[in-house]
Amino acid sequence: MDVLGSKQDSGWRNKRGEASLSDVHRSINVSQSGSRWRRLAAFAGPGYLVAVGYMDPGNWATSLAGGSKFGYALLAVALLSNLMAIVLQSLCARLAIASGRDLAQACRDAFPKWVSIPLWALAEIAIIATDIAEVIGTAIGLNLIFGIPLELGVLITALDVFIILYLQKMGFRWVEAFIITLLGVIAVCFGIQIFLADPQWGGVIRGFFPTTEIVTNPEMLYLALGILGATVMPHNLYLHSGIVQTRNYGHTLPEKKQALTYATIDSTVALCFALLINASILILAAAAFNSTGRTEVAELGEAHSLLAPLLGLAIAPTLFGIALLCCGLNSTVTATLAGQIVMEGFLKMKLQPWIRRLITRAIAIIPAAFVTIWYGDAGTAELLILTQVVLSLQLSFAVFPLVMFTASKAKMGELVAPIWLSGTAWLIAVVIAGLNVKLLVDFVSG
Repeated sequence: MDVLGSKQDSGWRNKRGEASLSDVHRSINVSQSGSRWRRLAAFAGPGYLVAVGYMDPGNWATSLAGGSKFGYALLAVALLSNLMAIVLQSLCARLAIASGRDLAQACRDAFPKWVSIPLWALAEIAIIATDIAEVIGTAIGLNLIFGIPLELGVLITALDVFIILYLQKMGFRWVEAFIITLLGVIAVCFGIQIFLADPQWGGVIRGFFPTTEIVTNPEMLYLALGILGATVMPHNLYLHSGIVQTRNYGHTLPEKKQALTYATIDSTVALCFALLINASILILAAAAFNSTGRTEVAELGEAHSLLAPLLGLAIAPTLFGIALLCCGLNSTVTATLAGQIVMEGFLKMKLQPWIRRLITRAIAIIPAAFVTIWYGDAGTAELLILTQVVLSLQLSFAVFPLVMFTASKAKMGELVAPIWLSGTAWLIAVVIAGLNVKLLVDFVSG
């Protein structure tokens, strides 16, 4: 019996219900007798699934625009965004391990229905917006590599549901292995492209140090807001708090403290990898486009077509397309899991993963197909921007509850977030809310 967990249930309106992702809950054993490295390896995986959300096509678009327009200057913003993400994802692991709840279950158990149901609706909208971005990114990837028309590529993305179904039947470790393999392919693709682009490494290093120009230059500030606003994804907060519980880390306080340490290391290392990829996109854009006077490159298809003549090798755009396609496939897996966690957590409603996936993907394909058929490449770029705005507006509705829960001694018990961590998290929440308000005002005003 989880004595620690039962004590902490007194801080919630409702008692803890069925475990998150019950079919894989605590399905991966963590040896308490093995070496520290072996236990750390047992926790490696969830962080990389989370990291995928920090490399979606929306991030690619903002990083391309920032690099082509301002060179390496906005690398400091990418670094700041990543530090914010590390703090928030560590809170997700803390919430899951301390309370035994994912973020969706915590909202259901902490708030009355008139609050939790709108939060569920907003979370679903965020997942659909994420899925639209994935549909577009995967379709563009298929177009760039195989020449498949965007309209057909959008429809082909519906078939990825079978990949998800197959992987989940094999076990959660296979899902993680699939994600990490594709992340490795993405890293290799960008490593080769950056080698070909030969960036000014002195400028790269200086780019990680913020300058006052980021604030004083309106155009640079706008792109910086775009990078910050599109980095942390709402569905990632629900996802991480669910998949951490796939580890069978024990029930005592020392075991939970140890699990929190390893889970935080896992997510921090994985998010540093995500920073490496996002920084690579910006560095590639700066080296290939900004240095040659092409300062207005923001569309994925345009970037792809320019890489071959600028880098001098035909393989460069192919590598770009492969990396984009891998990102789309990766995001498909994580969005499916996040959708399950949100629906089960808020509504206690269970659907087969493939049914849930088909419903979400069908909703996403309709607007994506309409836009690609009627407006073509330019329309998909506009739709991509719109999904990022929608995601940004949803973010605060996930961040504020997360920070509230993890700062509560009644809900978290001995694993309550320290004052310095809660203070930092509250500051991040307020900054994100402020940036999103500005992003909304800018979007409405055109």
